[in-house]
Amino acid sequence: MIKALDYSTYADEDLAAEAAREGSDGVAFRTLLERHRQRVWRICYRLMGNEHDANDAAQEVFVRLFLNRAKFEGRSQYGTWVHGIAVRTCLTMRRGRGRRKKHEDTLADATLEQAAGESSSRAAPSQAGLSLDLTQMLEVLDEEDRAMMLLKYAEDYSYEELAEIFDLSISACKMRLSRAKEKLKERFPNS
Repeated sequence: MIKALDYSTYADEDLAAEAAREGSDGVAFRTLLERHRQRVWRICYRLMGNEHDANDAAQEVFVRLFLNRAKFEGRSQYGTWVHGIAVRTCLTMRRGRGRRKKHEDTLADATLEQAAGESSSRAAPSQAGLSLDLTQMLEVLDEEDRAMMLLKYAEDYSYEELAEIFDLSISACKMRLSRAKEKLKERFPNS
């Protein structure tokens, strides 16, 4: 009788090397997925903003991990590498969603105007009484700055981890976060 290997005590980096040798979705790869599944989904949820898009993004991350399982070179921690893939996947998906949403909004606006017989000069809605939550506030930042803020302050990533994920120096990460906070303060002075 062949005894199955117990990978529960293996470090992620050792499991990644074994997963690359397995050549399929073997026990080592499945163990890695299970270890990182919740955090990847949480990152996707924070970056995508809703459960449906987070599920799609997380699935895409896991497919990419499977297809690239032999590409982990050990220059960083495995978790940092995985989370970097999650961030880049979400940023790509958000950019695509943003372009699609602009197109859909333009079409919807044109349809509403035509149906209501409105002219193109509509009054802007009043800002009075609107309450903004943090997610809405972060939408004023560009995609990478928004992602960096969420990872730093919601997921408690270190500057070193952010530098690895975003391929920046530690001081560049600190500067970008500082500028993003200033932008939020300028845009939302009473928040």
